[in-house]
Amino acid sequence: MSDWSLALHPSIADIPADAWDACAGDDNPFVSHAYLGCLEDSGSASARTGWLPRHARLIAPDGRTAAVVPLYLKSHSWGEYVFDQAWARAFQQAGGAYYPKMQGAVPFAPVPGRRLMIRPDLAESAPEITRALAGALQQACAELDLSSVHVTFCTLQEREQLADAGWLARSGIQFHWHNQGYATFDDFLGALASRKRKSVRRERRDAQTAGLMFRTLQGSAITSDHWKAFYRFYCATIDRKWGSAYLTPAFFPLLSERLGDRVVLMIAEHEGTPVAGALNLMGRDTLYGRNWGCEGDWPFLHFELCYYRAIEFAIEHGLARVEAGAQGEHKIQRGYVPVETASAHWIAHPGLRAAVAEYLDHETPAVRAEMAELGTLSPYRRDDGPD
Repeated sequence: MSDWSLALHPSIADIPADAWDACAGDDNPFVSHAYLGCLEDSGSASARTGWLPRHARLIAPDGRTAAVVPLYLKSHSWGEYVFDQAWARAFQQAGGAYYPKMQGAVPFAPVPGRRLMIRPDLAESAPEITRALAGALQQACAELDLSSVHVTFCTLQEREQLADAGWLARSGIQFHWHNQGYATFDDFLGALASRKRKSVRRERRDAQTAGLMFRTLQGSAITSDHWKAFYRFYCATIDRKWGSAYLTPAFFPLLSERLGDRVVLMIAEHEGTPVAGALNLMGRDTLYGRNWGCEGDWPFLHFELCYYRAIEFAIEHGLARVEAGAQGEHKIQRGYVPVETASAHWIAHPGLRAAVAEYLDHETPAVRAEMAELGTLSPYRRDDGPD
């Protein structure tokens, strides 16, 4: 595909929204032109936070956009949720410079989905286009004198296609809830083993009898006061976890302005004052849990607001899944099951590439074994066992 070309853009605004979204589709809001624009226009994905946009656009011989990749130059490894700091330290100790690097990702959001986004009418040529993208990203890595390119939280298929092109494949674990055709939350509870069902009911009862009122708001129903309160919650959570507040106050209002009813904010109020909030984005068939925060100490409020109310919302809206973010084995007992996540990595330096490949040879079977072990903790009833 020598007559195809790759262009890197310093802003999502430099790529027409219709051309980007024709490739990205409408199933996952995190890779939409609108969402990525919110990150940039709010100053969240910027030089300040070490996420410099360099979005990739693969241009076909007819001049049309064939594929796009949300792409950033990184001066650190924060906000990625796929940890490569040990690789960076090893390379730096050997005299190399790991940063800057290139990251194909959605900033600050461990949301799985397509990263090498090919226009649907070119689906039959997807393997060939993926190889072209891989080669073009490797060439950009060399021309910009970068250490590596990382495509994180991509699909399993994308990872395998990149592996076929010589990239290193990596696995991770998240916990997702799957809708088995439940009509109500009680239907979901009925699928759990008796002890787990009682535990969920007790947690919900304790959260709901703590003098709190719960509200689910979408789009324009979310006011500036709601966002001001939510930003306080967001910062409070960041402070407790010794993190960095990458997202600016301007980011959140832009979301409901530009993404409309795809923004779902669940609020807990005490005597009319918001005390906690959970931010979700709704895709075509998935509710994506994103940020959460709280003021005060409320029993089981995190589980109620982030997990149980998300499940209720998904059931009411006929959604297939709830993806509740990174990590958290405690989610299993609340109906969320382990699933494999994927990433792919191109390491330019042969010595570092060999060392990372050896590391992954040990890490991958360990991750798969952990997934199998976590699978035994499922709270769901088994047909061949007692309730």
